[in-house]
Amino acid sequence: QIPLVRIAAGGVKELVELRWGLIPGWSRERKADHGIINARAETVRIKPSFRGPFRSRRCLVPADGYYEWQSTDGGKQPHYIRMKDGAPFALAGLWDLWVGKGGSTAIESCTIITTVPNQMLSPIHARMPVIIGPENYGQWLDHETSDVESLQILLRPFLEDAMEAYPVSQVVNNPRNDTEECLVPLS
Repeated sequence: QIPLVRIAAGGVKELVELRWGLIPGWSRERKADHGIINARAETVRIKPSFRGPFRSRRCLVPADGYYEWQSTDGGKQPHYIRMKDGAPFALAGLWDLWVGKGGSTAIESCTIITTVPNQMLSPIHARMPVIIGPENYGQWLDHETSDVESLQILLRPFLEDAMEAYPVSQVVNNPRNDTEECLVPLS
């Protein structure tokens, strides 16, 4: 489960926790391979799994940083990526509702959107999450927006001047390690 912000019935913003890994609403079965953890900005408007959510079920996933792994001769080196000022930010996300046969099971799930990396992040990884600036939160969340072109423009690499990335310990490779050590820069 991850927290996200979306527009609820009545046009009110709500903070909810949804299953991580999108299960398309049109899917006949809940299959393990439908846990789609990201959608490519370049194809989000046309891929069947994302087309509907992109039009009317967009969300913001709050974060204060994230990890990417850089391939090196010695293996994969994790990096922690955040805003230079330490401020939280919001990732562009999509959500959907999957209902099982007969309506006995309903699962709300989500994914984030990725794009090509900015120049600072390109040596680390071939993709980066789309970060929506605060000035665009309303536009992104507005589920009545029919202008998908204006939404597509928001799916760009975030300004590298506002971000920083630094290598961290391999301790982060184990999801059970949820400690400060995961955030400490390697010296």
